[in-house]
Amino acid sequence: MNRASPILLVEDDLVDVMSVERAFRELEITNPIVTAGNGEEALVILRDASKPLPGIILLDLNMPRLNGVELLAVLKSDERLRRIPVVVLTTSKDAKDRSKTFDLGIAGYMLKPVDYPGFLEVIRVIWRYWEQSETAP
Repeated sequence: MNRASPILLVEDDLVDVMSVERAFRELEITNPIVTAGNGEEALVILRDASKPLPGIILLDLNMPRLNGVELLAVLKSDERLRRIPVVVLTTSKDAKDRSKTFDLGIAGYMLKPVDYPGFLEVIRVIWRYWEQSETAP
C-alpha cells in the first residue's frame, strides 16, 4: 500500500462527501481524496492514464446514471482496474446488494451509520484495513 496513493470516493451525496473529508482530517489521513458523483464520472477518472490509480475505492451503491453495482461489474472486468480494492460504503442493508457486490469481488461492505461518531469509526476501520493490507503485484 502506498500511503500517498489517492483515494477515490464515488458518492453522489454532498453531505456524505463532506463527512468522509471531515473524518479523514480528524484521523489525520493525508492521502488525497478524488471524488466522483456517479459511476460514469468514476470511470472517466480511472481511465485517465495521466493520473495515478487510487489505492482504494470507497463506493456508494445508490447513485444516478451508473450505480455502484454496475460500476463494480465494469471495474472487475477491466484488467487495469480489477485489482484496486473496493469497499462499499452504503446505507443499503439489502442482502441482494451485499451478495451482488461480494460476488463481484469487493474487499468489504460497510454500512453508513446515521451518527457522525459511528461514521468516523467506520472510516477508521476502513483505514486500518487499508493500512494493513498487501496490494496485488
